[in-house]
Amino acid sequence: MNYEEFKENLANDVKEQMEARSGSEVTVETRTVEKMNETYDALTVKPEDSIIGVNLNITKLYEEYEDGKDFEDIVKDAAEVADNALSNRPDFNLEAFKDYDSMKDKLAVEVVSAERNKDLLETVPHKDIEDMAVVYRFVLGDTQAGTGSILVTNQLLDNYGITAEQLHEDALKNAPEIRPLVIEGMGEVLAKQMGVDDLEMLGLNIPPEQERMFVASVEGNVHGAGVLAYQNFMDQAADRVGGSFFILPSSIHEVLIIPDNGKFDTTSLENMVREVNATTVDPTDQLTDSVYHYDAEAKIFELAEKFEERTASKEADLAKDDKIKEFSKPHKDRGGEAI
Repeated sequence: MNYEEFKENLANDVKEQMEARSGSEVTVETRTVEKMNETYDALTVKPEDSIIGVNLNITKLYEEYEDGKDFEDIVKDAAEVADNALSNRPDFNLEAFKDYDSMKDKLAVEVVSAERNKDLLETVPHKDIEDMAVVYRFVLGDTQAGTGSILVTNQLLDNYGITAEQLHEDALKNAPEIRPLVIEGMGEVLAKQMGVDDLEMLGLNIPPEQERMFVASVEGNVHGAGVLAYQNFMDQAADRVGGSFFILPSSIHEVLIIPDNGKFDTTSLENMVREVNATTVDPTDQLTDSVYHYDAEAKIFELAEKFEERTASKEADLAKDDKIKEFSKPHKDRGGEAI
């Protein structure tokens, strides 16, 4: 069957299975879902008496069908996913949702690519950080299917009667409380992944001053790149790594920090980021292909290429000053008179 037939049959069969499972009416409809880093056709399933539903990605399900998966198995699995998600959805108080004062303690920040989400960013309050954008979400809670959250839109902002500036200020106060910053050396991260507590057993007990790479995220490692917007993140990271550093956007969930010890250049780091994004990171999890730099002395966060330009300009100015000073010195062959 073609895509349109698949979509229609999927909606009908999932509705039938869901109602057989629950013994009550469910609403099933198709729509286009626009999310950060991703737009897809979705099958939205929700109980008849509920405003909260679950979205099933029709585009991916059709890819499974084209790859040879039986249609009946696709329907069965989709219905099971929807049923589990609805059964474990976080409690949602609609009246509280209408009240900003009741919701602002659920605010968190996320950082996404401004270019990849250009159209969606027109509909949501955001603040630019170089070629990235800070967006805001209400975090509702964790379920078996993941973390439930609601993206704050311009319409929500109007309904609440607050400004984007107030939203940003409240989010920066609250986000570190509900999503605390975590900065770990790569040795610590690898040891955790291997289930080892004693770093010495793996030869990873590296003194902080010798650590070559750090990982910054939040507890739970979900949308951890948002720490880039935290008020004291840059200085905390500088304290941890011992000075200025480069930032590599590993994904929307975490960033890598590399001390600026003179051993790395922007071009090689950018090539590394592009290669990892192209071969390893799922497109929906990618942040950017850029590399960033924090100058701990000047307290400036910027694209690494801007840092190099700024440094080169500063060095050129110093060299120019040195030439002027040298030329201005008295010369014996000119009678000892300064020019």
